[in-house]
Amino acid sequence: MTSIFEQAMGADFARLHPMLQRRFSVGLDRGEACIGHGVMTQIRRGPWWTVPFLQIGRLRNILIPDTGINVPFVIENYPYRDPLGRETVTFVREYTVRDHRRRFDATMVLDAGRIVDYLGTHQHLAVDLDLTVDDTGALILTSDAQRFYEGPIAFRFPMLFSGRARLRESFDERDRMFHVDLEVHNKRFGFLFGYKGSFTCDWTPATDAPDRLKPKRHETRT
Repeated sequence: MTSIFEQAMGADFARLHPMLQRRFSVGLDRGEACIGHGVMTQIRRGPWWTVPFLQIGRLRNILIPDTGINVPFVIENYPYRDPLGRETVTFVREYTVRDHRRRFDATMVLDAGRIVDYLGTHQHLAVDLDLTVDDTGALILTSDAQRFYEGPIAFRFPMLFSGRARLRESFDERDRMFHVDLEVHNKRFGFLFGYKGSFTCDWTPATDAPDRLKPKRHETRT
């Protein structure tokens, strides 16, 4: 059995840089977690009117409203099996911005051959991810359709009021570090949020995630 990322990417997975292959092999079969420590050299946001949008997202650890340079962060990727029996991988990032701790919660599952990224403490947003590899062996992650779930409420989130994310993650042989570059854009309103940074990783045996990294509610709908 392979990781959920290898299953979603198929033959493209082998085109990733070997260190990215190891990082995205986190899963129950491998029995490993990946913990990264690094610095965001830049966290930025769009115009002033994006702040209320980002503040709302902060309430459920979906977005962070802060900006900064040289911001320390930790990312924790643990595999676990959720209460619905799905293999899940945490992508929880914690930032320290001017003595304030901010957290971005995400958990990923495989559904019908694609990765679905649940965002927030209660998995309110389900986002389809497109995963490709560029000529340098970097991973290019692009967000696609988004769905909102809260109790009996369920609807496809209008992209007019949301943003599409593009993340490039690479590994540099010169500094032996992982590098990330994310931008979120709205088709009509332009740039909303972004960051650039680098980090190192440690791997540790794990077949479950600490409770502090798991969502408070697991959404049944994808």
